[in-house]
Amino acid sequence: MPVAAVAGVIAAASFVVSTFLHRRGQNASMPRWQATISALSAVALTIAFAGVTALGVLLASEVLGVGLQGLQLSPLGGGLLAGVASALAGRLTFAAGIGLRTADLAALLFSYLVIGTLFAMITAADPRWWERNFSQLGIGAGAWAFNGTLLVAGILTATVGSYIGRDLHRIRGDSALSRIAWVVVLWAATGVALAAIGLFPLERSALLHNIAAFSTLILFVAAGVITTLLIPGPPRPLLLTTIGIALLLVVACVLAFGFRLFAITVLEAVVIGLGLLWLTTLVRILAVLTPAGSRPSARRSLMRG
Repeated sequence: MPVAAVAGVIAAASFVVSTFLHRRGQNASMPRWQATISALSAVALTIAFAGVTALGVLLASEVLGVGLQGLQLSPLGGGLLAGVASALAGRLTFAAGIGLRTADLAALLFSYLVIGTLFAMITAADPRWWERNFSQLGIGAGAWAFNGTLLVAGILTATVGSYIGRDLHRIRGDSALSRIAWVVVLWAATGVALAAIGLFPLERSALLHNIAAFSTLILFVAAGVITTLLIPGPPRPLLLTTIGIALLLVVACVLAFGFRLFAITVLEAVVIGLGLLWLTTLVRILAVLTPAGSRPSARRSLMRG
Protein backbone atom coordinates (compact mmCIF):
# COMPACT_ATOMS: atom_id res chain seq x y z
CA MET A 1 0.00 0.00 0.00
CA PRO A 2 2.77 2.56 0.76
CA VAL A 3 4.45 1.83 -2.59
CA ALA A 4 1.12 2.14 -4.40
CA ALA A 5 0.34 5.44 -2.65
CA VAL A 6 3.78 6.92 -3.41
CA ALA A 7 3.63 5.85 -7.07
CA GLY A 8 0.10 7.25 -7.42
CA VAL A 9 1.13 10.63 -6.01
CA ILE A 10 4.21 10.78 -8.24
CA ALA A 11 2.13 9.91 -11.31
CA ALA A 12 -0.41 12.62 -10.53
CA ALA A 13 2.32 15.21 -9.85
CA SER A 14 4.14 14.28 -13.05
CA PHE A 15 0.98 14.79 -15.12
CA VAL A 16 0.33 18.17 -13.48
CA VAL A 17 3.91 19.35 -14.13
CA SER A 18 3.86 18.13 -17.72
CA THR A 19 0.49 19.80 -18.40
CA PHE A 20 1.74 23.07 -16.89
CA LEU A 21 4.94 23.01 -18.96
CA HIS A 22 3.54 21.98 -22.33
CA ARG A 23 -0.08 23.12 -22.39
CA ARG A 24 -0.08 26.14 -20.10
CA GLY A 25 -1.25 28.67 -22.70
CA GLN A 26 -3.65 26.37 -24.53
CA ASN A 27 -6.74 27.79 -22.80
CA ALA A 28 -5.72 31.46 -23.00
CA SER A 29 -7.77 32.27 -26.09
CA MET A 30 -10.79 30.20 -25.02
CA PRO A 31 -13.94 31.67 -23.46
CA ARG A 32 -14.40 31.01 -19.77
CA TRP A 33 -16.86 28.13 -20.16
CA GLN A 34 -14.56 26.26 -22.55
CA ALA A 35 -11.50 26.83 -20.37
CA THR A 36 -13.46 25.61 -17.32
CA ILE A 37 -14.40 22.35 -19.05
CA SER A 38 -10.77 21.86 -20.08
CA ALA A 39 -9.58 22.49 -16.50
CA LEU A 40 -12.13 20.09 -15.02
CA SER A 41 -11.03 17.41 -17.48
CA ALA A 42 -7.43 17.92 -16.40
CA VAL A 43 -8.38 17.55 -12.73
CA ALA A 44 -10.34 14.37 -13.47
CA LEU A 45 -7.38 12.96 -15.40
CA THR A 46 -5.03 13.72 -12.53
CA ILE A 47 -7.23 11.71 -10.15
CA ALA A 48 -7.60 8.92 -12.70
CA PHE A 49 -3.86 8.62 -13.33
CA ALA A 50 -3.22 8.35 -9.59
CA GLY A 51 -5.87 5.62 -9.28
CA VAL A 52 -4.65 3.66 -12.30
CA THR A 53 -1.06 3.75 -11.06
CA ALA A 54 -1.89 2.74 -7.49
CA LEU A 55 -4.07 -0.15 -8.61
CA GLY A 56 -1.47 -1.32 -11.12
CA VAL A 57 1.18 -1.43 -8.38
CA LEU A 58 -1.17 -3.35 -6.08
CA LEU A 59 -1.92 -5.90 -8.80
CA ALA A 60 1.79 -6.38 -9.54
CA SER A 61 2.46 -6.79 -5.81
CA GLU A 62 -0.23 -9.48 -5.49
CA VAL A 63 1.18 -11.39 -8.46
CA LEU A 64 4.73 -11.17 -7.11
CA GLY A 65 3.49 -12.18 -3.67
CA VAL A 66 2.03 -15.38 -5.09
CA GLY A 67 5.06 -16.15 -7.24
CA LEU A 68 7.71 -15.19 -4.65
CA GLN A 69 6.22 -16.49 -1.41
CA GLY A 70 8.39 -15.90 1.64
CA LEU A 71 10.39 -13.06 0.06
CA GLN A 72 11.30 -10.34 2.56
CA LEU A 73 12.60 -7.02 1.29
CA SER A 74 14.89 -4.79 3.34
CA PRO A 75 13.99 -1.11 3.74
CA LEU A 76 16.47 -0.33 0.96
CA GLY A 77 14.90 -2.93 -1.32
CA GLY A 78 11.43 -1.61 -0.62
CA GLY A 79 12.63 1.91 -1.36
CA LEU A 80 14.15 0.81 -4.66
CA LEU A 81 10.91 -0.95 -5.59
CA ALA A 82 8.93 2.19 -4.82
CA GLY A 83 11.41 4.25 -6.86
CA VAL A 84 11.15 2.00 -9.91
CA ALA A 85 7.34 1.98 -9.78
CA SER A 86 7.21 5.76 -9.34
CA ALA A 87 9.73 6.40 -12.12
CA LEU A 88 7.81 4.24 -14.57
CA ALA A 89 4.47 5.81 -13.67
CA GLY A 90 5.92 9.33 -13.77
CA ARG A 91 7.45 8.75 -17.20
CA LEU A 92 4.17 7.54 -18.68
CA THR A 93 2.01 10.29 -17.18
CA PHE A 94 4.51 13.00 -18.13
CA ALA A 95 4.21 11.88 -21.74
CA ALA A 96 0.42 12.00 -21.42
CA GLY A 97 0.61 15.60 -20.27
CA ILE A 98 2.44 16.61 -23.46
CA GLY A 99 -0.31 15.45 -25.79
CA LEU A 100 -3.25 13.26 -24.86
CA ARG A 101 -5.67 12.05 -27.51
CA THR A 102 -9.16 10.69 -26.98
CA ALA A 103 -7.96 7.28 -28.23
CA ASP A 104 -5.29 7.26 -25.49
CA LEU A 105 -7.98 7.86 -22.88
CA ALA A 106 -10.13 5.03 -24.21
CA ALA A 107 -7.12 2.70 -24.08
CA LEU A 108 -6.43 3.86 -20.53
CA LEU A 109 -10.03 3.12 -19.54
CA PHE A 110 -9.83 -0.37 -21.04
CA SER A 111 -6.50 -1.11 -19.34
CA TYR A 112 -7.71 0.21 -16.02
CA LEU A 113 -10.86 -1.91 -16.04
CA VAL A 114 -8.79 -5.01 -16.80
CA ILE A 115 -6.23 -4.24 -14.08
CA GLY A 116 -8.88 -3.37 -11.49
CA THR A 117 -10.97 -6.44 -12.22
CA LEU A 118 -7.96 -8.76 -12.07
CA PHE A 119 -6.91 -7.28 -8.73
CA ALA A 120 -10.45 -7.61 -7.39
CA MET A 121 -10.54 -11.25 -8.54
CA ILE A 122 -7.27 -12.05 -6.78
CA THR A 123 -8.36 -10.41 -3.52
CA ALA A 124 -12.03 -11.48 -3.64
CA ALA A 125 -13.51 -12.66 -0.33
CA ASP A 126 -15.55 -15.34 -2.12
CA PRO A 127 -13.36 -17.42 -4.50
CA ARG A 128 -16.49 -18.71 -6.29
CA TRP A 129 -17.85 -15.27 -7.10
CA TRP A 130 -17.79 -16.08 -10.81
CA GLU A 131 -20.69 -18.51 -10.42
CA ARG A 132 -23.08 -15.55 -9.99
CA ASN A 133 -21.96 -12.18 -11.43
CA PHE A 134 -19.28 -9.51 -11.30
CA SER A 135 -21.14 -7.60 -8.58
CA GLN A 136 -20.05 -10.28 -6.12
CA LEU A 137 -16.55 -8.79 -6.30
CA GLY A 138 -17.92 -5.72 -4.52
CA ILE A 139 -18.89 -7.73 -1.44
CA GLY A 140 -16.73 -8.66 1.54
CA ALA A 141 -13.34 -7.64 2.90
CA GLY A 142 -11.74 -6.93 -0.49
CA ALA A 143 -14.75 -5.08 -1.88
CA TRP A 144 -12.89 -1.75 -1.97
CA ALA A 145 -10.78 -2.94 -4.93
CA PHE A 146 -13.74 -3.58 -7.24
CA ASN A 147 -15.84 -0.66 -5.99
CA GLY A 148 -12.89 1.71 -6.18
CA THR A 149 -12.19 0.55 -9.71
CA LEU A 150 -15.72 1.46 -10.74
CA LEU A 151 -15.43 4.90 -9.13
CA VAL A 152 -12.26 5.82 -11.03
CA ALA A 153 -13.61 4.17 -14.21
CA GLY A 154 -16.64 6.46 -13.92
CA ILE A 155 -14.36 9.49 -13.78
CA LEU A 156 -12.45 8.21 -16.81
CA THR A 157 -15.66 7.60 -18.76
CA ALA A 158 -16.89 11.14 -18.11
CA THR A 159 -13.48 12.50 -19.14
CA VAL A 160 -13.53 10.44 -22.34
CA GLY A 161 -16.89 12.07 -23.07
CA SER A 162 -15.40 15.51 -22.53
CA TYR A 163 -12.61 14.73 -25.00
CA ILE A 164 -15.12 13.32 -27.50
CA GLY A 165 -16.96 16.65 -27.23
CA ARG A 166 -13.68 18.48 -27.81
CA ASP A 167 -13.01 16.43 -30.95
CA LEU A 168 -16.54 16.95 -32.27
CA HIS A 169 -16.19 20.70 -31.74
CA ARG A 170 -12.95 20.73 -33.70
CA ILE A 171 -14.73 18.91 -36.53
CA ARG A 172 -18.14 20.62 -36.55
CA GLY A 173 -17.43 24.04 -35.01
CA ASP A 174 -19.65 26.33 -32.94
CA SER A 175 -22.75 25.64 -35.04
CA ALA A 176 -23.07 22.18 -33.46
CA LEU A 177 -22.33 23.22 -29.87
CA SER A 178 -25.84 22.60 -28.56
CA ARG A 179 -25.81 19.02 -29.85
CA ILE A 180 -22.24 18.46 -28.71
CA ALA A 181 -23.28 19.57 -25.21
CA TRP A 182 -25.80 16.71 -25.14
CA VAL A 183 -23.04 14.28 -26.07
CA VAL A 184 -20.85 15.48 -23.21
CA VAL A 185 -23.76 15.39 -20.75
CA LEU A 186 -24.72 11.84 -21.73
CA TRP A 187 -21.15 10.55 -21.39
CA ALA A 188 -20.85 12.33 -18.03
CA ALA A 189 -24.10 10.73 -16.90
CA THR A 190 -22.76 7.34 -18.00
CA GLY A 191 -19.68 7.91 -15.85
CA VAL A 192 -21.80 8.94 -12.86
CA ALA A 193 -23.96 5.82 -13.24
CA LEU A 194 -20.86 3.62 -13.49
CA ALA A 195 -19.40 5.19 -10.35
CA ALA A 196 -22.75 4.69 -8.60
CA ILE A 197 -22.41 0.93 -9.08
CA GLY A 198 -19.36 1.09 -6.84
CA LEU A 199 -20.90 3.59 -4.43
CA PHE A 200 -23.89 1.30 -3.84
CA PRO A 201 -22.52 -2.25 -3.46
CA LEU A 202 -24.91 -5.15 -3.92
CA GLU A 203 -24.84 -6.14 -0.25
CA ARG A 204 -25.79 -2.65 0.96
CA SER A 205 -28.45 -1.62 -1.53
CA ALA A 206 -29.37 -4.14 -4.20
CA LEU A 207 -32.05 -1.89 -5.69
CA LEU A 208 -29.80 1.16 -6.16
CA HIS A 209 -26.98 -1.08 -7.38
CA ASN A 210 -29.16 -2.65 -10.07
CA ILE A 211 -30.63 0.71 -11.08
CA ALA A 212 -27.11 2.11 -11.51
CA ALA A 213 -26.02 -0.93 -13.54
CA PHE A 214 -28.97 -0.78 -15.96
CA SER A 215 -28.68 3.03 -16.17
CA THR A 216 -25.03 2.68 -17.17
CA LEU A 217 -25.95 0.36 -20.03
CA ILE A 218 -28.84 2.53 -21.26
CA LEU A 219 -26.86 5.78 -21.02
CA PHE A 220 -23.87 4.22 -22.80
CA VAL A 221 -26.09 3.21 -25.72
CA ALA A 222 -27.75 6.65 -25.82
CA ALA A 223 -24.40 8.46 -25.71
CA GLY A 224 -23.07 6.21 -28.46
CA VAL A 225 -26.05 6.82 -30.73
CA ILE A 226 -25.99 10.63 -30.32
CA THR A 227 -22.21 10.70 -30.84
CA THR A 228 -22.45 8.62 -34.00
CA LEU A 229 -25.13 10.91 -35.44
CA LEU A 230 -22.86 13.94 -34.95
CA ILE A 231 -19.89 12.45 -36.80
CA PRO A 232 -19.87 13.55 -40.46
CA GLY A 233 -20.93 10.60 -42.58
CA PRO A 234 -21.15 8.66 -40.31
CA PRO A 235 -18.12 6.56 -41.36
CA ARG A 236 -18.84 3.11 -42.77
CA PRO A 237 -16.35 1.27 -40.46
CA LEU A 238 -18.22 2.60 -37.42
CA LEU A 239 -21.60 1.57 -38.85
CA LEU A 240 -20.34 -1.93 -39.72
CA THR A 241 -18.79 -2.30 -36.26
CA THR A 242 -22.03 -1.15 -34.61
CA ILE A 243 -24.13 -3.63 -36.60
CA GLY A 244 -21.69 -6.48 -35.93
CA ILE A 245 -21.55 -5.79 -32.21
CA ALA A 246 -25.35 -5.54 -31.99
CA LEU A 247 -25.69 -8.96 -33.66
CA LEU A 248 -23.07 -10.48 -31.36
CA LEU A 249 -24.91 -9.11 -28.31
CA VAL A 250 -28.17 -10.68 -29.50
CA VAL A 251 -26.44 -14.03 -30.06
CA ALA A 252 -24.77 -13.85 -26.64
CA CYS A 253 -28.09 -13.14 -24.91
CA VAL A 254 -29.82 -16.01 -26.73
CA LEU A 255 -27.03 -18.42 -25.79
CA ALA A 256 -27.03 -17.27 -22.16
CA PHE A 257 -30.77 -17.09 -21.49
CA GLY A 258 -32.22 -19.35 -24.16
CA PHE A 259 -29.77 -22.26 -24.17
CA ARG A 260 -28.04 -21.72 -20.79
CA LEU A 261 -24.63 -22.34 -22.37
CA PHE A 262 -22.76 -19.99 -20.04
CA ALA A 263 -23.25 -18.06 -16.82
CA ILE A 264 -24.35 -14.46 -16.38
CA THR A 265 -20.75 -13.56 -15.50
CA VAL A 266 -19.63 -14.57 -19.00
CA LEU A 267 -22.46 -12.56 -20.56
CA GLU A 268 -21.45 -9.50 -18.52
CA ALA A 269 -17.84 -9.89 -19.68
CA VAL A 270 -19.00 -10.17 -23.31
CA VAL A 271 -21.18 -7.05 -23.03
CA ILE A 272 -18.42 -4.99 -21.41
CA GLY A 273 -15.80 -6.21 -23.86
CA LEU A 274 -17.94 -5.46 -26.92
CA GLY A 275 -18.86 -2.05 -25.51
CA LEU A 276 -15.21 -1.14 -25.06
CA LEU A 277 -14.44 -2.48 -28.55
CA TRP A 278 -17.08 -0.16 -30.00
CA LEU A 279 -15.74 2.78 -28.00
CA THR A 280 -12.21 2.07 -29.23
CA THR A 281 -13.45 2.06 -32.83
CA LEU A 282 -15.29 5.34 -32.27
CA VAL A 283 -12.33 7.23 -30.82
CA ARG A 284 -9.93 5.93 -33.48
CA ILE A 285 -12.22 7.22 -36.21
CA LEU A 286 -12.43 10.54 -34.39
CA ALA A 287 -8.62 10.61 -34.24
CA VAL A 288 -8.51 10.40 -38.04
CA LEU A 289 -11.14 13.11 -38.57
CA THR A 290 -10.10 15.57 -35.84
CA PRO A 291 -7.70 18.44 -36.66
CA ALA A 292 -4.55 18.50 -34.51
CA GLY A 293 -4.77 22.06 -33.21
CA SER A 294 -7.13 23.35 -30.53
CA ARG A 295 -10.23 25.29 -31.60
CA PRO A 296 -11.23 28.12 -29.27
CA SER A 297 -14.94 28.86 -29.43
CA ALA A 298 -16.13 32.23 -30.66
CA ARG A 299 -19.15 32.05 -28.35
CA ARG A 300 -18.78 33.87 -25.05
CA SER A 301 -21.55 31.79 -23.50
CA LEU A 302 -22.33 28.14 -24.06
CA MET A 303 -26.07 28.67 -23.56
CA ARG A 304 -26.75 32.02 -25.30
CA GLY A 305 -24.14 32.02 -28.03
